Amino acid sequence: MTYIKDLLNKIKWDKQEDPADYTFGYEDRVLRQVIERKYTDIKRIETGFVVLDMAGEEVAIPLTRIKVVKNKGTIIWQRSTGKPSD
Repeated sequence: MTYIKDLLNKIKWDKQEDPADYTFGYEDRVLRQVIERKYTDIKRIETGFVVLDMAGEEVAIPLTRIKVVKNKGTIIWQRSTGKPSD
C-alpha cells in the first residue's frame, strides 16, 4: 500500500518524475464532488495537509480528502472507498 504523503513527496523529489505530468483529485465538501487540480498547484506538503495556491490564496486540503492521483491522465493511485463493490 502506498500512502498518499509518500507518493506526493516522491513526485516532488524524485528526479525521474516531472510534477507537471501529475494531477490529483480531492473531495470538495461544499460542492460534494471531486475537484481535479494540477500537482504543481501544491505549494507545500505538511503533516496531514497539502497547501495549494488557489488564485494567490493558500488553501489547506487534508490528505484524507485526496481521492485520486493521475499521471498524464492515467490513474496511478486511488483511495479505497471501503464500500463493497456492487
